[in-house]
Parts: sequence; structure tokens; C-alpha cells
Amino acid sequence: MDLKIFGATENLWDPSRTEGLSPLEELAYRSNLLGRDRSVANYGGGNTSVKVRQKDHAGREVDVLWVKGSGSDLATIEPGHFTGLRLAEILPLAERDSMSDEEMVSYLARCQLAPEMPRSSIETLLHAFIPHPHVDHTHPDAVNMLCCAANGEELARECFGEEALWIPYLRPGFALSKRVAGAVRNNPRARFVLLAKHGLVTWGETGEESYARTVEAVNRAAEFVSRRASGGGPFGGRRLDPPPEERRRELLAEVLPALRGELSSRGGPKILRVDTSQGVTDFVCGRDSAELSQVGAACPDHLVNTKVRPLWVDFDPSGEGPAELEERLREGVRRYREEYEEYFRRNRARVGQGDEQMHDPNPRVILISGVGLVAAGKDLKSASLSRDLYHRAMAVIRGASSVDRFVSLSEEESYAVEYWPLELYKLTLAPPPKELAGRVALVTGGAGGIGGAVARRLHEAGACVVVADLDGEGAAEVASPLGPEGLAVRADVTSEAEVARAFRTATLAYGGVDIVVSNAGLASSAPVEKTSLELWRRNHAVLSEGYFLVAREAFRVLGRQGTGGSLVFVGSKNALAAGKNAAAYSSAKAAELHLARCLAEEGGPRGIRVNTVNPDAVLQGSRIWDSAWREERARAYGISPDELEEYYRERTTLKVNVYPEDVAEAVLHFASERRSGKSTGNVLNVDGGVREAYPR
Repeated sequence: MDLKIFGATENLWDPSRTEGLSPLEELAYRSNLLGRDRSVANYGGGNTSVKVRQKDHAGREVDVLWVKGSGSDLATIEPGHFTGLRLAEILPLAERDSMSDEEMVSYLARCQLAPEMPRSSIETLLHAFIPHPHVDHTHPDAVNMLCCAANGEELARECFGEEALWIPYLRPGFALSKRVAGAVRNNPRARFVLLAKHGLVTWGETGEESYARTVEAVNRAAEFVSRRASGGGPFGGRRLDPPPEERRRELLAEVLPALRGELSSRGGPKILRVDTSQGVTDFVCGRDSAELSQVGAACPDHLVNTKVRPLWVDFDPSGEGPAELEERLREGVRRYREEYEEYFRRNRARVGQGDEQMHDPNPRVILISGVGLVAAGKDLKSASLSRDLYHRAMAVIRGASSVDRFVSLSEEESYAVEYWPLELYKLTLAPPPKELAGRVALVTGGAGGIGGAVARRLHEAGACVVVADLDGEGAAEVASPLGPEGLAVRADVTSEAEVARAFRTATLAYGGVDIVVSNAGLASSAPVEKTSLELWRRNHAVLSEGYFLVAREAFRVLGRQGTGGSLVFVGSKNALAAGKNAAAYSSAKAAELHLARCLAEEGGPRGIRVNTVNPDAVLQGSRIWDSAWREERARAYGISPDELEEYYRERTTLKVNVYPEDVAEAVLHFASERRSGKSTGNVLNVDGGVREAYPR
């Protein structure tokens, strides 16, 4: 059997990479090796250290402990993210009988070499007290398969013999640090420490030795679990067979907006991440998975991001459809909230400090039997983190339940970690949420000058952005720099099927849509007697029918979400002011504007706002103005094409040119609940002041 299934990893240490590195640089290298494999080190989890002798700010030789700073991630940590502490001031603490978390944090802050350094790791004392120069603490899947087994201590002894020390579960802090260090000092033959329901600690005389021990422990555990795993398939074998991948995605596209709306009704808007990968499929189709999923978290580090347990939704895709699934999802989320609120009240009274504020009570992970996993978060990063950490949980559950009975923290222990002030401190290090965090925007005509500027501005404000355009390659060029929060889709707004596909793409990528910017356009100029029926129909097909089709699909998705939303039409000065030799274009834009007003009335009772931004003469970056339209408009005004920009500037009241970024700011105004949450049916001109287009 492939040992990677059980978390086996590779030793990637390259001696040539460490030549000439300072001790701190080598520590960063070692940390990065551990963090690059998420089956060894969770995102943001684990910590590493090195003890060195160096000069302090006064030039004195002192022993220094360099340890991971709180809130950093081993995969990307750099030398500047570690905290240096004077070891001689820390070691006497080992003589104490007890020390509160608050005392520990305050004391360690005074031991730092410099006050501007980040707060040191929660487990700094563990690193300080272990009498070896290099220490690594990780949460490997393979090791936690033993640490989260009911008879883990016996299994660990069978796997490692006397080389491993078993420490019963204790929350990180002073007591755990003393216990681990004492065990290491009293057992000089030991090479590993296994922390029940938690993880692994290794050490060495060199960084390479400590790292190699971690790799060795992981691979020995993976081989042991693989050898001992019971037959019959993971998670008790298959309870049901999943439908084809495309059928599952169709099903999810139908129900995700309703799920997203339910999750967003408390705690703010959510981004959803869908996962139907093989590992997820094995779990959601497992005979024992419903029960296993409710045992608890596979590691304390998961709790803040996955909660104590996920929401499990029973569903049989072979005989049930989207209506049944949507109803169960809604009911399941509501029930989960009620149960979480009771969990919070119960445990705050028993083990809490009495002043904790309850987290968002919604589930972070939803498991749909026979279908897949949906993770939710306040933004794409947190949703992805919940998903990724639950992959780690599924791996641990698979291994632990294969060799024994999977166990987790007690309810009180879970609450103590979830609402632990030192753990919550990490959350305070995150930057404040952006204006559109948790929102999803779909921008049509996104490859053009205005569309691209709108996409970039909404992304800058925190939204995930789907860039839709008839030019798929152009849409990809705009979306690519936005990273995972940007997605391109080819869409012809005159095609019902392609419009529906664009919204389906947005839904499967992020869970739904909140902001829809209708910006797809074209332009034509001709005297009426020279305006062909084809030209007339083409203008109205894109600018009137296209806006209708996009709005209709937007209303369908927003209606299923039930949390309101914003539609912004990018119109034109010509919607209000007659355009000479532009009857087809101007009349289509006027229809567009009135459609927005009609939809504002229709959407208002559901919290769906519809507003229009009217730009004029946006030449920069415009595909329309790079076409025959420029020459046609110049001809209509009796000037040369090169004189157009100056002509338009001079005719404005403000004597300015209008740029794509100006239009994007106006779109953001209507997209943002904070800026215009009580505005609908409005028109905002961005034209420099054209008297004929003043709304009245």
C-alpha cells in the first residue's frame, strides 16, 4: 500500500543549502522543509527553535533561544519572524510549580531581545526547557493516527519501543512544558515525544538531526499504521457509491446559493469552497463516516478553523434531488447553530473565564454524504484553510480508525482550546477585513478597459471576482493577477446558456454571487437612414437583451441566497442625452437604464439593489474606442479622431477626461453596502459634467 496515504514523507534536507547560513537562517530553512508538507505541519501550526550563544544589544555574550513567532507559518517563515529570548532568564521558571498563561506571556515578553519582535510561540517554554539545542514540534498525520487512537499509548510503544515517550493530553502551556522536558531529561535514550491528541516533539544536537528525527517518526508511524490497518476499505467500507463528478457538481451548483445564504445570515457573508476529490469522496461515502465525523477534532490546532466537529448531512444522490438536499442543508445549519450556542453556554459556565464572546455559530465544514465537502469562511483564505485542515482531519481519522477507535478531546478540552486567549491572540494578528470581504462579484465585459478596472477595484476592496467576457483569453489576462480570488470565464451575454454557465462557474468556485456588474458592450455610429436592421438588432441584443439575461440569472441566484445583493449597470451618457448618429446605441442604452429602474422596484423587497453608472468618453484602454467607433464619432462632430479626447474634455463642465478607474470607483460605491446600502434605482454620472445628461 502507498505509505503516503498514511502520511509518509521525504527527507529533503540538502546540506549544500545550509552552507554559510547563520543559525537563524538555518532554522528558517528547517522550518520551511517541515512546513512545505501539510501532512507534517498544519498551516500556522507547529513551532521550531534553536539555542545559540550570541551578543545582546550591550555586546554581552548571552544564551539565546530563537523560537517561532506567534501567527507565522512554518512553510513561509523567514528569519525576521522568529523571536529571540534570553535563555538564562527563562530556565529558572522550570523550578516553579505552576504559572498561569497570563503570567507566562507577560514574563516572556520581558525576556525578548528586542520589544518589537513578535510575541513568541505559545509553546516557548517547551522549547526552552528541553535540554537540546534544536527542537521541533509538529502535528504529523501519521503520528496523530496513533495519538488519536483510544489505545494510543500501547500502539506507540509497539511502534517505537522505548525510543518514544507518551505524554497524556495537556493543553499547551507551563504544565505541559515541564512535563515534556522532565520526561526527556529522565529518559536519555528517548528520541521522540508523542503528545496524546496533539502531535510530535523531536530534538537534536544539530538542526539536521532534529529534522531527520521528525521524518523518521512520521515514516515509522505511517508504516506501522499501514501494516496494522484493518481490511475492508477506509471508514468501514463504502455505504453508497457516488454519482459521476459532473452530476455532483450540477447538484452542488443548485444548492450552494441556498447554503451560502443560510451560512451568511449570521456572522457576515461567507465564501464557500467545494471539494469532491478522492479523499473527500472516500470519507463522505464511508459506512462509519457519519459517526466518525462527530467524534471531535483530530488536533487542537484545527479547532479554531474547523470547529469541534463538522455538519454532517445525510443524503442519497441516487434517489434524492436538489430540493431534498437544499431543505436538509438549511435545517442542518439551523440545528448546528442551536447546538453550538448551547455548547458555548454550557462550557463557558463550566470551564470558561466568563467573558468570552461567542464565535460565529455556523459550521465551517459541511459534509454531504455521497456528494462532497463544502468549507465556509469569511474570505477565500479562511474557507480554503478550513477545507485543507479538514483534509488533515480525514487522514488522521482514517488511520486511527483503521488500527483502533478514533478519539478526540473532550468537550471541555475542546472549548478550552477554542476559546483559549493565547490561541485567540493569533486571530488578532490578522489584518482587519476589507470592505467587500466575503463578497463575490461577477463582471461582464471584464476584459475591456472599464471592465478590467472594475474587476481590479472590487478585488482590491476584498471581493472574489469572476471576470466574464466574450474574449476568454482577455478575461484570463485580467483575472490572473488577482490570484485565487480571480476567475475568468468566457461568456456571450446574448446566450442564455453561456450566461447561466458563468453564474454556475461563480457558484461552484465561491458559493454564489453578491455583486453583478453588467458592463458588456459595443458601440456603433451611423445616421438612421444608414442604420441596418442587423446593426440595430446587434446593439439591442448586447445592451438590452444581454443586460436582461444577466440580471435575470443574477436575480435567480440572489433569490436563492436570500441575503440581498447589488446589480450595477454600466450605462452611458447616451442613455440620458440624445446621441447624434447613434440611434441604435443610444436607444439600447436608454432601455438598459429603464430596465435597471424596473429591477430596482422588483428587487427592493428582497434587498436587491439595482443602480446605474453612466460614463462618457472613456477612451483609455477601451476596445470600443479602438474600433471604428472612434472614427465614426469624430466624423459626427466634424473633427479628426486625434482631436476626440480634447473635444470631449472641453465639452465637460469640469474640463476633465474620464478614465476607467473613475468608473470603477463609482461602481464600488454602488457595490458596497457600507457606502450605498440604502440606495437603489439611482444613476451616477461619471462624465465630467455633460449638461444634457443631468438626470431630471
